[in-house]
Order: sequence, then structure tokens, then C-alpha cells
Amino acid sequence: MLKVFDLIDSVSLTDSTVLITGESGTGKELVARAIAMSAERSMKPFVAVNCGALAPNLMESELFGHEKGVVTSKPGKFEYADGGTIFLDEISTLGPNLQTKLLRVFQDMTFERVGSNTPIKVNVRVIAATNVDLGREVEEGRFRGDLYYRLKVVPIDLPTLRERKEDIELLVRHFIETHSSKCNKVVRGISPDALAALVEYSWPGNIRELRNLVESLVVLAKDGSTITYGDLPAGLVGASCTPGDEHSGLTYKEAVTVFEKEYILGVLKSTKWNRTRAAELMDVHRNTLYHKIKNLGLKRPAR
Repeated sequence: MLKVFDLIDSVSLTDSTVLITGESGTGKELVARAIAMSAERSMKPFVAVNCGALAPNLMESELFGHEKGVVTSKPGKFEYADGGTIFLDEISTLGPNLQTKLLRVFQDMTFERVGSNTPIKVNVRVIAATNVDLGREVEEGRFRGDLYYRLKVVPIDLPTLRERKEDIELLVRHFIETHSSKCNKVVRGISPDALAALVEYSWPGNIRELRNLVESLVVLAKDGSTITYGDLPAGLVGASCTPGDEHSGLTYKEAVTVFEKEYILGVLKSTKWNRTRAAELMDVHRNTLYHKIKNLGLKRPAR
């Protein structure tokens, strides 16, 4: 992370295109914002775009705007970001046509709105992010190689939380302080055994999952209390299995099912079976959680 911070400082002094890579939840947008806020463009717009959020025909209009007459014309994200920074998240999801158009924009920062032949020129710094291996996508023909090399002028690869477990204690204490302030309550830290369990956990959702868990623990904690081992979700506590424990005799598929049940039940318990809140904490769609509850046969305990 010290290397990442050094890269942020260095690249903030330039207008070079940056490609941020890392698993979901590692903080790619936070890094993009840190770069933008440290640069000369810090007082200009920062426009974030999720490239996978819309269908290709709608995404083109979202990026470049459309022109169907004076009344219905609409500027795109590149126009909104003029003078500032545009952050293209999940850029690997762009289709071939949009990849080609984006490459043309990089060449001279000029484009046309959908339905118009009038060129529009902007001055925009581009930061892109992806959670997939774009190099492999290029090799397999799903992503343009020339666009890839335009994007990765300055590559920044974010490590997963499980690769930097020494940061977990600092992050936990920071999130406890932050969310305690938001909830207008005092939470007096975390017990050593509870912290040890958090350090042992693998954190597949990375920092986002840790932040959401701590928020849930703080919300449910009593004012003036300390977060203890017993407050942790059962799924998280049961996830740090060793070869000699009760899970060692299971097949991989069976172990995954056991983990899913324990994890989901733990999150549901922490939210008092508020499925919408549980889905937010798990960073999944609410329908996905409903599907899992049904397939795993999970039942709310009788009151």
C-alpha cells in the first residue's frame, strides 16, 4: 500500500491515463478520487461512470450524449467532466463498438453526440478501473489491445485485504470511529479475540465487506459497549476452518454449502432478518439473497 500511495502522489502531478486493477471491494474508486483530488484538476468535476450499468446502446449516449433536437438534446459524461476527471469503472464490460469510439476520443479528445455530426472537444483526464485481467481479455479477443495500452500508461494494482492483514486492525478501529460518530454513539473499540477472528477471516469482499460488517456491528452495539467475539456473525466466525476441525471431512462443494449457510445466517442474524439490509452488507442483489435463502432452506428462528 505504501507503493500505491507513492504512485498516487506521482501520478497526481501529471495528466497521464491511469488503469487501476484489483478485486471488487479493494477501493479502486477511492484511489481514483485520491488521484483527482491531489491534482491540478481538483477543483474541477470528478465524474464516475459504471460502464457495465447500461446496455451498449444506452451507454454510448451516457458517455457522449445525444442530439435529437434542441429540446431533447443531452450532454454526456465526457462533457460533464470537461476540465476535470472521468472515472470509467468496469471498463472491461464495454462492447467492441464502444471500445473503438473510446479509442478515438483518446486520440484527440473529440467526439460527437449520438445523432449529431458536430464534433465536441473536451479536456478530460481519464482514469479507468477493472477487476478482470485485461491482458488476458486482449489475448482472447474480447478487448482491443490498442485501447488497453492507451489505458495502462500508469498501472496501479491494488492488493486484496487478505494480502495485507496487518492493515485490518487499523481499518477496523477507523471504521468503528467513523460509524460511531455517524450513529451518535460511543463504541469503545473491539475485544482482542474478536479482532483476531477478523484478522483470520479471508475477506472475499475486501475492504467494502469489512466496512459494511463494522457498520453493522456498530449499529447493533449498545452505547458505551465494546464489540466482542459473540457479536460477530456466525458465518464469519465459522469461516476460519483448519484442516483438523469438523469441516475437514467435507468435499469442496459440501464445505462451500456449509460456509454459505453459516455466513448468510450470520448476516441475517446481525440485521435481525432485514433481508434488504443483509443484501447490502453482503454486496449482492436482494433477489440473489432471496434465491440463496430458498435454495439453502434457511428459516427464520421462531420468536
